[in-house]
Amino acid sequence: MFMNKNKLLTFAKSIKDFRLNRKKLHPVENIVFITILAVICNAQDWEEVEDFGNSRKEFFAKYLDLKNGVPSHDTFNRFFSLYDPKSFQKIFVEWLATLIDIKEKHIAIDGKSCRGSHSKTGEMIHLLHAYLTDDCSFLGQEKTADKSNEISAIPILLEALDLKDALVSIDAMGCQIEIAEKIIEKGGDYLLAVKQNQKTLFEDVESAFLVHENNEKTVFITEEINGSKVEKRTCKIMTDMTHITRNEDWKNLQTIIKIESTTYHKSKNKETKDKRYYISSQLNTPEIFLKHTRNHWLIENKLHWSLDVILKEDESRKRNNNIAENFSIILKLVLKLLQEKQLKNKKISIKRMRKMAAWNLDYLIEMLNF
Repeated sequence: MFMNKNKLLTFAKSIKDFRLNRKKLHPVENIVFITILAVICNAQDWEEVEDFGNSRKEFFAKYLDLKNGVPSHDTFNRFFSLYDPKSFQKIFVEWLATLIDIKEKHIAIDGKSCRGSHSKTGEMIHLLHAYLTDDCSFLGQEKTADKSNEISAIPILLEALDLKDALVSIDAMGCQIEIAEKIIEKGGDYLLAVKQNQKTLFEDVESAFLVHENNEKTVFITEEINGSKVEKRTCKIMTDMTHITRNEDWKNLQTIIKIESTTYHKSKNKETKDKRYYISSQLNTPEIFLKHTRNHWLIENKLHWSLDVILKEDESRKRNNNIAENFSIILKLVLKLLQEKQLKNKKISIKRMRKMAAWNLDYLIEMLNF
């Protein structure tokens, strides 16, 4: 949860200006503040950001020095095309850290392609994200050429994160000896999905659970009814690593995990089953491991889905690398503001909130001070 009031203007003023003084007509906070509020109110491109600034010029004049008017769409475009995304991201994450109260530190890592950014050759920008599941907050991103390059991008992203006392969960792409070691070196623990890309490890873990006799202390079961589905999940853990070939290669390996999911679809009278395996450097209960494996997918459900479906990131045609990355950071900031506001009234959808903010200045001001 956020602590205190959101100091969005303070964030805008904290952005360091890289431009030459003689070429500056508009302070950096004008460009950033107007952009963020325009995107909250559904602006999709720089022309719409400029239009919003002009339509709400009297409002912005209360907070900003507009002696040179509202920046043009070319100014917005040029500024974000030249601003270093890593610097922009660092300022955003540091600002966010002053506002949230972190009780647990579970960081999920997963990638997302920005489909609207594809070039004439069909290439598109792929961003690897780090996400704090406990507070549903974006922590960082690293650009890659495509999904197949995530393995090389993960260590770079990990290096930029504060992993002390954190549990880092990654899908099977990140189940690499070097990545596990990097997480431990930075003071964290890992929870890595195991699939056939690590064939020997997968077979060892699978075999270990085949011969392991169930013990009630190492099993946790949940059953839920969600609409027409009845879902049963069974989490089993083992801490005996003698079953794992070359277990010493996996830094601080403590636990192997098996999760079996059975879903009964009442409307179809059909049952589906799924098995997943994980390794972890943590010693914990099966209940906690089940919680973390489920929470890992908040990065898909709360971040990636929301960016695409609610904020329409996939429809953005921004192809310049810096612009695409910086605008993605702005979308994540806006999403966080909207999601925090929604916590106070879950009956109002984010789509409605954006329209209400555009129509009603009092509502927009209230949102900025949630």
